[in-house]
Amino acid sequence: MAELKDVKGIGPKSLALLNKIGIYTIDDLLTHYPFRYDLLERNDLQKVGDGEKIIIDGKVESVPILMRFKAGLNKMNFRLVTQSGVVGVSIFNRAFLKSQLSVGTGITVIGKLDKTKNVITASDIKMDLLSNSMKIEPVYHCTSGLTNKNMSTYINMALLMYGRDVIDNIPEEYIKKYNFLNKKTSLNVIHNPSTMEKLKEVTIRLKYEELFEFMFKINYLKQLNKKKNNGLERVIDRDKLNKFIQKIPFQLTGDQEKAIDEILADLEASHRMNRLLQGDVGSGKTVVAFTGMYANYLSGYQSALMAPTEILAMQHYNNLVAFLKGTKVKIALLTGSTPKKEKNEIYDGLKNGTIHMVIGTHALIQDEVEYNNLGLVITDEQHRFGVHQRANLQNKGIKPDVLYMSATPIPRTYALTIFGDMDVSTIKERPKGRQKIETFVKKNSEIKDVLEMMYKELKNGHQVYVIAPLIEESENSDLTTVNELKEQMKLAFKDLYKIDIVHGKMASGAKDIIMEQFKKNEVQILISTTVVEVGVDVPNATTMVIFDADRFGLSTLHQLRGRVGRGTSKSQCILISDSDTERLKIMEREDDGFVISEEDFKLRGHGDLFGTKQSGDMSFKIASVRNDYKILLQARKDSKEYLLNKETDNDELKKRLIHSISIRES
Repeated sequence: MAELKDVKGIGPKSLALLNKIGIYTIDDLLTHYPFRYDLLERNDLQKVGDGEKIIIDGKVESVPILMRFKAGLNKMNFRLVTQSGVVGVSIFNRAFLKSQLSVGTGITVIGKLDKTKNVITASDIKMDLLSNSMKIEPVYHCTSGLTNKNMSTYINMALLMYGRDVIDNIPEEYIKKYNFLNKKTSLNVIHNPSTMEKLKEVTIRLKYEELFEFMFKINYLKQLNKKKNNGLERVIDRDKLNKFIQKIPFQLTGDQEKAIDEILADLEASHRMNRLLQGDVGSGKTVVAFTGMYANYLSGYQSALMAPTEILAMQHYNNLVAFLKGTKVKIALLTGSTPKKEKNEIYDGLKNGTIHMVIGTHALIQDEVEYNNLGLVITDEQHRFGVHQRANLQNKGIKPDVLYMSATPIPRTYALTIFGDMDVSTIKERPKGRQKIETFVKKNSEIKDVLEMMYKELKNGHQVYVIAPLIEESENSDLTTVNELKEQMKLAFKDLYKIDIVHGKMASGAKDIIMEQFKKNEVQILISTTVVEVGVDVPNATTMVIFDADRFGLSTLHQLRGRVGRGTSKSQCILISDSDTERLKIMEREDDGFVISEEDFKLRGHGDLFGTKQSGDMSFKIASVRNDYKILLQARKDSKEYLLNKETDNDELKKRLIHSISIRES
């Protein structure tokens, strides 16, 4: 099979530069799509006004004169003969073009016209004439040392040399149904479009193919999991479990009861559970997960719960110990800071089965950890772990059931893709007594009002979170920083209250100490970056103040807001921003995380909220889940139909698509 280095013109230096931007194969090169197109439409010299932009082609009439100034500044002048007259051209800092601009050379000039002097001050010169009166020029992501022209040359050379090897990954029936061009032709058009209509046509076709392949894989994995009789054989003592549930000191919501029933059905099924438990901030997911762990214990298996931070792991551990008080369940906490002697004791307990449940961080997937009979794996805030980390934990057991928890409500559009191979349990109802957090959008000029609102809560013995988006100042930013805010808060509140800071660059242990002090009310004002987005419960914290709130996505703001209102006291969230206030007003109106996530998705797209950059699951080259949702739905429907069609089982395409899936235990 041909390699990237075999493409004519790609030498060792070019190869290294292409690798630098993630191009390693010929397929990578051919699918390195333009991120935009410049529409070059020829202007008439006589019809362009003074100071207006002009695009014009012609032939160089005079030898360019190069003038050099101090500090590396240079200017080049020459005359250009066009279809509508002769014009002077000046261009700065393009001395390297002089040798290419010999008399008679056809070029296209882009710049601004000075009508009085009859001179174009050029911003760019392209070394060819416009074909017809218009040219659609692709613009690629490049890197230093690699020009747009280089990229276009390499791609077209690869198409010329290896275009015949390009394979369609859309079944013939759908190519005919939608009147699609073949892939080779589509790639030629997208890299060398002649008309906008043709470009639009092939863009839809290539997006469809990408989404079809992805949804085929998702549907296949889901089907594969359902077919397998690879679940653990369990007999759950329902009487003991029901008695235990009845002793929970609060009324479960209907959604919690439904989620528990779905998890129990999965635990008893012949296939492995692969379920996402999602719920809004404070909706009571943890109780549901703990009930699943107890059911797993009653059927004779170990459980492991992995949290993204030590402080969250500690919180889960303390809550689980309290939750299972009065039972014979042995629970351990395993994190990076667990003392070595205690770690070894936990390793032994997990290996010989005397420890029934373990809560921890990444420490749970270290090589030294062996389980006796791991039956249930739970990852909390699962989007913070890469797919491979989650898989490592699953693989510690023979075939454990898997439950993912997320407090970040996932838009329906996104759930179709990234979690398409999972079953989803959703908790929307709020536990009784949970109050709505009042939210206010304030300008920086209203800071006095904000400080008074904070003071009122502090005076009543409550605590305050203050969020800044940056850790330290940079030359390019005027965003408020944690250190700046600490000084401002000290100035405002003097020595009345203890103020401290936490941020992502701090050592984990140092962060945990300050968070623990905040939990004990030894610190009253905690200034932080978004590291508190998922963190310890502090029921006494009633105010969340977020500076430069316009810099955050709505879902992140909702998560941060959820850090307060954990107790019985009325709580508030104050968003400070001088811009994008209309978007922020959504936060004043809405407190439903699912509605907010849909709004956020429409405004910002999926970003990397769910660890997908680590997994590569969503690294679409041309498609966008947000912008191409209709194409996604059609591709999902068609791929499912194609997968389930027995008549296509011997298709080379179906075999190839299945073979290309690196089948992970799902």
